[in-house]
Amino acid sequence: MRPIIRKAIFPVAGLGTRFLPATKASPKEMLPIVDKPLIQYAVEEAIQSGIEQLIFITNSNKRAIEDHFDTNFELENTLRKRQKMSLLKVTQSIIPPHVQCIYIRQKEARGLGDAILCAKSLIGDEPFAVILADDLIQSDTPCLQQMINHYNKTQAGVIAVEPIPRLKSDQYGMVAINKQNRIQRIIEKPAPENAPSNLGVVGRYILPSSLFAYLENTPLGQNDEIQLTDAIAQLLATEKLYALPFTGRRFDCGDKLGYLEATLEFALAHPQYGKRCRTYLKQKYQRLVTS
Repeated sequence: MRPIIRKAIFPVAGLGTRFLPATKASPKEMLPIVDKPLIQYAVEEAIQSGIEQLIFITNSNKRAIEDHFDTNFELENTLRKRQKMSLLKVTQSIIPPHVQCIYIRQKEARGLGDAILCAKSLIGDEPFAVILADDLIQSDTPCLQQMINHYNKTQAGVIAVEPIPRLKSDQYGMVAINKQNRIQRIIEKPAPENAPSNLGVVGRYILPSSLFAYLENTPLGQNDEIQLTDAIAQLLATEKLYALPFTGRRFDCGDKLGYLEATLEFALAHPQYGKRCRTYLKQKYQRLVTS
């Protein structure tokens, strides 16, 4: 029987230092994009793509994420008493009944590879997805669904990629591919002159469970961390992996400007506030060009 992608790992244990002081007491993943926290967009993408088990790799400062996806009886009772049924429905429908949330604490910050390794016992021998909430993707078909469609055709791992300016290669994992989009090489944050192409890895992966053996034996890389990219580079010797130039627009919400761009674009697309936002921006633009 064909293996089904039904589990997704969400590494959310990072400190969010680029957003201090906003992230001093609140997780970066809980920063709002209009009216939903960043992590909820990632979870919705997973659920819309058929994921049934959400595995969050957290730390002791991320309780707000657990609370967000849990039931809040006091809030629901208050909304019910005040007859705010539409808001009650919104709070109760964040996680459908058939979807399970599991939380694992990463004992120390040892990188993305270590965070994924924390979920080994829950993944078993199944292929699985990894979603980085920092990369918010706006698309008609969820990016992860596009990747699952590709996996179903090839039965091989898939990594989302997009062209990036070569001068920014030291901020991304970079890949070299053949004509069939099969990944030939992957390098973690190379200098521009060493980048194998202009294709940078975006925070979406579908990976085989055999990756865990490589993660367990991957030496510490940059910043004394277990780098996922280093383990994937070893995996390429035994497994096929494909790069998928997905359809959609990515916003780097780990960057302040990217976060602001995402907020603006999602506000413009919002069914309730989009029209008013557009009107405001037109007026603001007119004032700017005439001042």
